[in-house]
Amino acid sequence: MDRTGGSRSATDRAADLRAGGLRATAGRVAALAYIDEHPHVSASDVYQALREELPSTSPQAVHNIVQDLHQRGMLRRTDLPGSAGARYETRTGDNHHHVQCVVCGRVEDVDCVVGHAPCLTPSDSHDMRVFVTDVTFRGICRSCEQTEPVHAAE
Repeated sequence: MDRTGGSRSATDRAADLRAGGLRATAGRVAALAYIDEHPHVSASDVYQALREELPSTSPQAVHNIVQDLHQRGMLRRTDLPGSAGARYETRTGDNHHHVQCVVCGRVEDVDCVVGHAPCLTPSDSHDMRVFVTDVTFRGICRSCEQTEPVHAAE
């Protein structure tokens, strides 16, 4: 399922949750909306964004929400090098990759580099059927490079 686009209504998100076998709680609907509009965020980022709107929520409740949504295929979880925790996004169902700035940590989507999923084939699959390849390109964004030059060897 690809759930991109911040124009989805709370009613649409609630229907998605129910279709995924989950109750449409205010926390789940709000978390989906926030992650839809702010891809590649951590559970902590979601908590910080929602705590005014949902003052009774807790960091653990938000962690449980993103885990539930990930387990139901409604969120994609990505563990990026140098990140304090997993990042979540609503873009699911494809085999896209990421590019990450090593200075500011900004993360952007990169469509599959070549061919069909998975984009890369291992030299030895050890008798496993490979169905996804996670690739993270790491570099430096223009904004960071202007203020803090980083050499390619780093």
